[in-house]
Amino acid sequence: MKTNTKTYIALLRGINVSGHKKIKMADLRFLLEKEGFTNVKTYIQSGNVIFSGKEEESTKLEHQIRALIKNNYKFEVPVLVKTAEQIKAILAKNPYKDTEDLTNNKIYFVLLKETPNVENITVLSSIPFDNEKLVITPNCVYLRCALGAGKAKCTNNFIENKLKVSATTRNYKTMQKVLELALV
Repeated sequence: MKTNTKTYIALLRGINVSGHKKIKMADLRFLLEKEGFTNVKTYIQSGNVIFSGKEEESTKLEHQIRALIKNNYKFEVPVLVKTAEQIKAILAKNPYKDTEDLTNNKIYFVLLKETPNVENITVLSSIPFDNEKLVITPNCVYLRCALGAGKAKCTNNFIENKLKVSATTRNYKTMQKVLELALV
């Protein structure tokens, strides 16, 4: 029986930031192709990888990619893998539709590795922010940063700490582009 391949998007957290955890995207593409991944593409240096694979469980793919990086680069990198369909659904549910906000990098997607518990959602939801608004769903925190991410108080680390789950953040433009590349 032939197994169909799916298109996946791997989002690596914290690479190529301020000279730390450096990974060249061309090298990462090569490693993944050598490991058996197909149709491997990358987008910008922040760790967005689009690929095809037969594995059905995202967690297995996350472990495989994380181990590959650890073995080749000698450091740990959190990896979150979503299907193209999951990214498309996350984008479709974005509550922030203002065109100016979308084009001016004020809308962010904090993608959650696991569903946070209700108590932690309640805690985060009750914290007031002067220049940020957020909507928490089971797999994504939609974040609007009126002053941009650089001045935001509600950061990826803050959200992880309050929700007690792993996460990685991408802006609207990056989410759109990785989905576009996944659907090509």
